[in-house]
Amino acid sequence: VLNTQQMREADRRTIDEIGIPSVVLMENAGRQTVAAMEAALEDLAESRVGVLCGRGNNGGDGFVVARTLVQRGVETIVFLLGSVSDVRGDARTNLEILGRLGLTVVEITDAQEWELHFTEVAECDLIVDALLGTGFRGQLTGLFETVVADINDLSVPVIAIDLPTGLSADTHELSGPAIVASMTVTLAAPKIPLVLPPADRHVGDLVIADIGIPLPLLDELEGPYVELLTRDRMRELVAVRAQESHKGDYGRVLIVAGSMGKTGAAHLAALGALRSGAGLVTVATPKSCLPIIAAMQPEYMTIGLEETPEGTIDFSALDRVLDIKTDVIAIGPGIGTEPSTVAFVQGLVERAGVPLVLDADALNAFTGDPDRLVARDGVEMIITPHPGEMARLLNRTVEEVQRNRLDVARDFAASHHLHVILKGHRTIVAGPENRAFINLTGNPGMATGGTGDVLTGMVAAWFAQLLDPEAACKIAVYLHGTAGDLAGGDEGEVS
Repeated sequence: VLNTQQMREADRRTIDEIGIPSVVLMENAGRQTVAAMEAALEDLAESRVGVLCGRGNNGGDGFVVARTLVQRGVETIVFLLGSVSDVRGDARTNLEILGRLGLTVVEITDAQEWELHFTEVAECDLIVDALLGTGFRGQLTGLFETVVADINDLSVPVIAIDLPTGLSADTHELSGPAIVASMTVTLAAPKIPLVLPPADRHVGDLVIADIGIPLPLLDELEGPYVELLTRDRMRELVAVRAQESHKGDYGRVLIVAGSMGKTGAAHLAALGALRSGAGLVTVATPKSCLPIIAAMQPEYMTIGLEETPEGTIDFSALDRVLDIKTDVIAIGPGIGTEPSTVAFVQGLVERAGVPLVLDADALNAFTGDPDRLVARDGVEMIITPHPGEMARLLNRTVEEVQRNRLDVARDFAASHHLHVILKGHRTIVAGPENRAFINLTGNPGMATGGTGDVLTGMVAAWFAQLLDPEAACKIAVYLHGTAGDLAGGDEGEVS
């Protein structure tokens, strides 16, 4: 996932070092956009397409789209927001080709001319947005603001090239009006506003077009490293199990969870670990909760812990937990925030000799004192907050966290030397080495109690199997959302 500077550098290196001319990249961009349109739209050949072009390279991509459509027999009309005399470089080359092919380009230089030709635009069955690309910053004004507002008022599908006009490649915030696209064909790699809210609501279906920029070159770019979690990359993390393997090969997971009235949280976390392939799952829970949890699932073992009068884990249980032989400890779901329980959590973080996964009330134990939540040398730590828990940790509002999800996760991971899974729409995975990942799976049907508990168990199980905290976070988050999407497909989001 690239920002403006990274995309420019990728273009430059492809042109200067690889030797692919810029006009070839523009040709590829236009043709890949048409290919995406043909794949998505069965009636494209019978459609009347209006291509709205700006004066820069994004407009040049639009000129290639128009030419390609005309050559395939699609009725196409091109509207240029600006004067032909202002078009330069590769865009000018492709504009002149349109002229030689006999395709008229309608120049629109002011609001009056737009009003004059708007009827022609409104009569189109499909609109291509090639007005502004990754170079745009700020807020639309004047003619462009009017055009965007009028296009959004039409009930006509819009295909945006690279970015819907009005979005900036450097932020997922909305600075003003922007095109609401039905599909966005982004070039070479996604941009930040295409994959994070609220800007992602303007994107529609996202297609990533290969225009000839080599993938290894993208991985070498300086600046923030952000990547999407994809099916192919996640599949690479899952190895085929050896025929002679046994349960000890797939990790021992200890789930420290539950309290009186919240035994379900412990059960769901343990079930998430079992379903994710952990070799052995043990639930440590207050003694009064043990019979309930033990009856829920025969596959996992249970250990009763000393408890407070309120039925939560007591601080005196700490040494007992530290003595349990395990590869990973997941703690937090349903444990409550009694003072003795909070002390137990803080003591476990300070003394545990195995990797930790912290969720829910284990994170609330550090409210007001987040500096204590730091991974020690040799003991990896993963935290899985939802926005409310993250806000409490940082003494900020949920709105502030949500506005800056990527930066919040990255900064906390780096400063506390741990991995962060910031849950919610477009879950973020961030690590201490300034690498971040965005997950696109999942749906609003997962907004219900228990889904986070399941994820906690999944993360712990994959951590125990892969012995790699970043990989465990990525695959657990991806599969968690995918499971939600499968369930939504079967049962509907409400159910």
